[in-house]
Amino acid sequence: MLKRISYLYFLFITISFYSCNQHKEVQVEGELKKWHRIVLNFEGPQTSEMDIKNPFLNYRLDVTFRNKEKEYIIPGFYAADGNAAETGSDTGNIWQVRFTPNKIGEWTYSVSFKKGDNIAVSDDLSKAFSAGFMDGQTGTFTILESDKKGIDNRAKGRLQYVGESYLKFAESQKYFIKLGVDAPENLLAYTDFDVSTNALGFQKQWEPHAKDFDESGIPYLWQETKGKNLLGAINYLASEELNVFSFLTFNVDGDDRNIFPHLLKVPVEDYETYASIKKNKEAWETMFHKTRFDVSKLDQWERIFEYAETKGMFLHFKTHETETDHLMDKGVFGIEGKLYYRELIARFGHHLSMNWNLGEENNQPIEEVKKVAEYVSKLDAYNSHLVIHTFPNKDDRYAKLIGNQSPLTGASLQLSHPEFNDVHPRVLKWRNKSNATGRKWALAVDEPGKANIALLPDDEDSEHNFARSRAMWGTLMAGGFGVEWYFGYASPNSDLTCEDFRSRDLFWDQNRYALHFFNTYIPFWEMEPRNELITTEDMSYCFAKQDEVYVIYAEANAQKIKLDLGKTNKIYKVKWYDPRNGGDLHNGSITLIKAAGKVLLGLPPSQNQSDWVLLIQAEK
Repeated sequence: MLKRISYLYFLFITISFYSCNQHKEVQVEGELKKWHRIVLNFEGPQTSEMDIKNPFLNYRLDVTFRNKEKEYIIPGFYAADGNAAETGSDTGNIWQVRFTPNKIGEWTYSVSFKKGDNIAVSDDLSKAFSAGFMDGQTGTFTILESDKKGIDNRAKGRLQYVGESYLKFAESQKYFIKLGVDAPENLLAYTDFDVSTNALGFQKQWEPHAKDFDESGIPYLWQETKGKNLLGAINYLASEELNVFSFLTFNVDGDDRNIFPHLLKVPVEDYETYASIKKNKEAWETMFHKTRFDVSKLDQWERIFEYAETKGMFLHFKTHETETDHLMDKGVFGIEGKLYYRELIARFGHHLSMNWNLGEENNQPIEEVKKVAEYVSKLDAYNSHLVIHTFPNKDDRYAKLIGNQSPLTGASLQLSHPEFNDVHPRVLKWRNKSNATGRKWALAVDEPGKANIALLPDDEDSEHNFARSRAMWGTLMAGGFGVEWYFGYASPNSDLTCEDFRSRDLFWDQNRYALHFFNTYIPFWEMEPRNELITTEDMSYCFAKQDEVYVIYAEANAQKIKLDLGKTNKIYKVKWYDPRNGGDLHNGSITLIKAAGKVLLGLPPSQNQSDWVLLIQAEK
């Protein structure tokens, strides 16, 4: 049996799919429901992670799923004994494919299982040899409606780039704004994962979040108790109504050096000794099997990501950082890089709310970036949001990627001003430039602030005024679809050392208030930045759907702002929202105004010198 019956992580069942030819039964994990992950388990050749015939590189599993409307070609992968998260096994004869169907009703599948030198990353399969076993197998199955509700991503469907400034859920048809954490980038440097290393002392236990683990996480544990603290950390973020976290999947020779999906050639102790010396940067060339992967570790990563899916999280896969983007294939996109991305897409590409980030602080030649982007775009049948991130002073690199120059669908922006003054104008810059090409990018600010400071802990900045006003509201009022918060490197619970998300607990409330406003009161996906409509003495932003709804964010002295409503004589209601404390909409000194050119909007309900949000809506 591939899974223990007591294993609660997924309903595990053996299903005899209707098959048009003679093959062994397909074993399936999951529920046959729309937007749910189903895993097809095939019995293939008995092999191992280190077999002379590399199972990652010299075999290729692809499964084509079809319904009446669409075809998905999904890459599969070697799964050892099919239960590696539990057993730690590196041998077996199980091959898997993970799929999230987008339609109810009957689906068909057909299997291609080939062998040959470097076949996994080949562009030409015409000369591939059948690997036997499940090659050529076909069958059908029926998908039912999902029963999920609330924040669970399976209730909302796949988050898609739809050619607009905001991503959209396919099931709920709602547009998405993300607010959450960009730190620590070494989130996966976790002691409970197999072959977890502690180079430079950055390995994590996530002990402060042990108290946040609850029964919702029990089915996702492995080896009885492992994963508890990191699952608790994700549950904490969800309890604060944050909806995104990010993580590197490869940082060999980078800032942390403890995250890699590949197999080590050397004992862990030898790697830690070498990597703990910062000047040593040849580990990739000397200490790793570059085309072989740790199946059990990757299966354990999947437990974390699947739990996050139930908590409504957007998964930000940062596939490289500036120290690593030139390591594979010595910087020229080839076998090592292609296989790395194939393994990531095969194992994790089924997730519903995510993006692929091709590089954090990326500094590769643009032509290499385009090669990677094209490869990932073609291999990812779900067309997940595809972005890249670069240094604040090198953002003009995006000019060579917008429009039809690449398949990228957005950018992950990094800024550097200590008081976040550069956020709003930078989002406007790339919104306008990408829009002008006719192919809008969906933009997010994923590393605002000066590198050493960024978002300080609550005990160093309890109010977070500039982070709130200039970074968070500055992004959203410029038409960015969200912010992920970088923690800097000079404070406790920093970008590399954080193990306690409560270090910024007070600020998470302010994120929740912003999400509540945008998701409750305005059709933000139909609105545009319109700062030219306001006259102000202080930092303020305007976001509008002309002649219908206007939002003004005022950092101070909102009573001095004038809004040009044109001369239609329409009557507008004026309400006020407190971004510091949330709550309901309030009346100020003026509740109704007429569109008669530039008009004053009155006094806020209280605290004239504080920041306020004004909502001006046409009466119906």
